[in-house]
Amino acid sequence: MNTSSTVVFSLTGFSATVNYRVTLFSLTLLCYFLILMVNISLILTIISDQNLHEPMYIFLCSLCINGLYGTAGFFPRFAFDLLSDTHLISYVGCLLQVFVIYSNAKVDYSTLVLMAYDRYVAICRPLEYHSVMSVRRTAVLVTLSWLVPLCFETLVISLTSTLKLCGSNINKLYCENWSIVKLACGSTKVNDIVGLILITFYFCHAVCIASSYVQLVNAALKSRAGRKKFTQTCVPHLFCLLNVSTALLFDLMYSRYGSASLPQHLKNFMAIEFLIIPPILNPVCYGLVLTKIRRRMIFLSLSPLVFSLIYGMTSRP
Repeated sequence: MNTSSTVVFSLTGFSATVNYRVTLFSLTLLCYFLILMVNISLILTIISDQNLHEPMYIFLCSLCINGLYGTAGFFPRFAFDLLSDTHLISYVGCLLQVFVIYSNAKVDYSTLVLMAYDRYVAICRPLEYHSVMSVRRTAVLVTLSWLVPLCFETLVISLTSTLKLCGSNINKLYCENWSIVKLACGSTKVNDIVGLILITFYFCHAVCIASSYVQLVNAALKSRAGRKKFTQTCVPHLFCLLNVSTALLFDLMYSRYGSASLPQHLKNFMAIEFLIIPPILNPVCYGLVLTKIRRRMIFLSLSPLVFSLIYGMTSRP
């Protein structure tokens, strides 16, 4: 059972969804449509307005693109499995889903670190902002925020693909690396060590963000302008950060230390929370709070209505 041609995984998490298939399928389509709508709207708003071509908005655009990338690896397959009588996925398909979903989570966190750094420079070192956050440096940082997580996830998948497996049941609604590793017949020490290194690496991300916010708060308290800038640009970032961190912590704790005594529907919610809540709330939070984006989105929304009214008035005899 150790070759890609023979292994087929069974996603046993769907056992708790049998009685609610149609309802869950409808909610899934609604949720995915909402994710597509809010993220694409924000991406197009930022791309179409030259005034929004600043580091903070570029990082936000990258965050939204990543949200679309990650949910594409989950929702279509999830919707198909909800209506299916069998919940099987091929070895290659499973590893591909693991790669997309967890590289998405890593890119998310890397982007949030960049956004924290951007706010730190803007508020604590305002005179140096344009030299520090130049166009070239912003492009390099965005590239690294994608490239490093993708390389890490490639390493993880490569190590997992070498394991000989003695089982095929994954107690989740989607494929997850740690669940595959637990099916291994032999030693998984290398996988465990690499996993701990990556957890430590991203924990250091959290420490960097925390230290940035300590300095941000200190700087913001010194003036009314600083407090206003902190409220407008840092509060939505902080909310998104807490949202993503809580969701990923749920998934990490469930994957590694989940109790067999927990109801399956609760396990399922803990497993998919980071794939549903952040992609919806992140663009909504920024779209509502950031003045430039809110005004631009209102303008784009009202433009067709105003144009139709003017055209209607001018076309009358």
